[in-house]
Amino acid sequence: MVVSAVTLLGGCVAQVRATPPPPPPRVYVPPPPPPPAYVAPAVEVGVQVNEAPPPLPDYEQPPVPEEGYLWTPGYWAYAGGGYYWVPGTWVQPPRVGVLWTPGYWGFVGGAYAFHAGYWGPHIGFYGGVNYGFGYVGVGFAGGRWVGNSFAYNRSVTNINVTNVHNTYNETVIKNVTVNKVSYNGGAGGVAAAPTPQERVAAHETHVPPTPLQRQHVQQAAKNPALFAKANGGHPSIAATPKPAAFNGPGVVRARGAVTPPARTVDAAQHNNTGKPSTGGQPQAAHKPAPNAGAHPQAVTGKPNAAKPKTPKPNPKAQPEKKTHEPQGDNK
Repeated sequence: MVVSAVTLLGGCVAQVRATPPPPPPRVYVPPPPPPPAYVAPAVEVGVQVNEAPPPLPDYEQPPVPEEGYLWTPGYWAYAGGGYYWVPGTWVQPPRVGVLWTPGYWGFVGGAYAFHAGYWGPHIGFYGGVNYGFGYVGVGFAGGRWVGNSFAYNRSVTNINVTNVHNTYNETVIKNVTVNKVSYNGGAGGVAAAPTPQERVAAHETHVPPTPLQRQHVQQAAKNPALFAKANGGHPSIAATPKPAAFNGPGVVRARGAVTPPARTVDAAQHNNTGKPSTGGQPQAAHKPAPNAGAHPQAVTGKPNAAKPKTPKPNPKAQPEKKTHEPQGDNK
């Protein structure tokens, strides 16, 4: 009996010891913070203004001048208190294998900041702006490098197959609305954020614009006709076949561009000859100014109208009378 009781008591003790302890209280772990918003490298940010750039003009792409040239779309730049158009043009890349990422305007911190374009191994973020001709807002579909040669996509690029033979035909599906908006963010701007691939491309090694590209921009800034205030957003030089070739053959006008009035050219021609455009009449009107009170017609540009009324004809009439009188006496 005693042994049985001890055995039972030992079993009970063993069962009590086998009970697991209560679980520890749960500790709250906050979720990981969201990734930081995309901020373009500071070196790319150029001018900042409070006014949004005008819409992109509508124009045709000039044909590729020869193999090896890459298209750089036109855009609105800012200088001298206003926006001016930098025409799109074909450019020779600084090296093999690089592509052009266009610059774009983005609304940041209450102002519109311009992010300059660059050359790089991949296309970066350009604001989602649809520049056309393969730059539909994301990436570039106008061509690609095949080894050391550049192949052009005929579906979106103006190609003269007589001069350019390295081509292919690939349909481009446009998933963006063509609204000619030229900036990202802000009121009415393109609502686009960089893709993961574009974020990586932004931190790759970049090559700045070539000297010819810089000359192209400088020449555009010196042309008053390219300012939006003068052309109403429709520049007469919308695209060129090569950089800084603003007056050569192949220059493309924007749709709706207005030709300067002919009278401006006529006035310039008169000024070159030293004659005013009014034919010299105002100068003649200044000569009879002292007699303007007696002869009002002289002010209207007819200074010679008063000459027949001067007393000069009277002496001529008197001799005629004298010649008649002697004839009467002879009779």
